Amino acid sequence: MTYIVNDKCIKCKLMDCVEVCPVDCFYEGKNMLVIKPDECIDCGVCEPECPVDAIKADTEPGSEKWVEVNKKYSELWPNISEKKTPPSDHEKYKNEENKFEKYFKENL
Repeated sequence: MTYIVNDKCIKCKLMDCVEVCPVDCFYEGKNMLVIKPDECIDCGVCEPECPVDAIKADTEPGSEKWVEVNKKYSELWPNISEKKTPPSDHEKYKNEENKFEKYFKENL
């Protein structure tokens, strides 16, 4: 098992999770974070820290897509180990549905 970040993070990027990760397995894209599955030690400390519930175990139903997204982009995006200021308009996107299809940016 590992943890993944899903589309609830898109345009929110609150980064509370980054501060508690003991192995620095978060990677930052233009408008979301991902977890590198090979680095995640499955400790779970990040999951309750996410105020938008964007971090889930990869064993949860529907997580297959997010395992692939996290794996792919953690190889391309830079590692992040310190919390940064979230986007100023993050509150308006907090409960929006289908954010991946609407807003995802590869940041390549």
